[in-house]
Amino acid sequence: MSNAAEVYERVTAEVIKAIESDGVGNWTKPWVSRGGLPSNAKTGNAYSGGNILMLWIMAEINGYGSSKWATFNQWKDLGAQVKKGEKSTALVRWNVSKCKGTPKDHKCEKCGKLFPVGFAVFNSEQVTGWTPPAEPDGLDDAERLALAEAFFAAIGADVRHGGDRAFYARVGDYIGMPTFAQFATAADYYSTLAHEHTHWTGAEARLNRTFGKAFGDDAYSAEELVAELGAAFLCAMLGISNTPREDHAQYLSHWLKILRADSRAIFEAAGKASKAIDLLVTMSGVALAA
Repeated sequence: MSNAAEVYERVTAEVIKAIESDGVGNWTKPWVSRGGLPSNAKTGNAYSGGNILMLWIMAEINGYGSSKWATFNQWKDLGAQVKKGEKSTALVRWNVSKCKGTPKDHKCEKCGKLFPVGFAVFNSEQVTGWTPPAEPDGLDDAERLALAEAFFAAIGADVRHGGDRAFYARVGDYIGMPTFAQFATAADYYSTLAHEHTHWTGAEARLNRTFGKAFGDDAYSAEELVAELGAAFLCAMLGISNTPREDHAQYLSHWLKILRADSRAIFEAAGKASKAIDLLVTMSGVALAA
């Protein structure tokens, strides 16, 4: 089983490889939704943060069409068997440190601290003896777009339409968007709206998003990375395609600098994106599928 550091290195290396192999002008984001957010086959819980990226990347590399994953023992509990020779995908979870002794002794500096631990999962296409439970009929295109409209309307952000640029204005705390008719497709409009709403969550009155030393002078570009990831996560939950932004290429050199300097940076960005989406879902009160 890989440790946390190895997982960070693997995900970061795959993202850097994707950027460098495609080139700045032709880069295709490696965070691609295959059937929504990846989730655990036994618990039904969706994965979060950098683990979403890792599972999306490995699904893309191996051609998995399934978004269901589980550990070796969880598949065993489900009556399934991992196929011989199949390689696992390493993820990271956070545990809380505890000291030996009685509760009154638990006052050292390490007590209660979070630390990363690596663990391994397999995709459902890597196992035999498992039949996925019947899924309810999905929404059609019109219903998905109606859900997206209801979701963003329920959040209550100040969204102002007009002009030819999409942005979030910290001064004034509002989102600027071109009109709906200016977008080529409805999915283009809502994926852009998801990007700007992710920015909107970073305001001081909401998540007060800041970045650590790993991001240095590239905090602005890091915020764009958070918004890109947040839009990808949210679009997967809404069931709409996430259209690449025309201006993302200008940030690529900065992202490469950040990722090469610290392999944990993309996990930090993905974690912040997950928190942003959690807030938006809570504020909307609209139930979304994982």
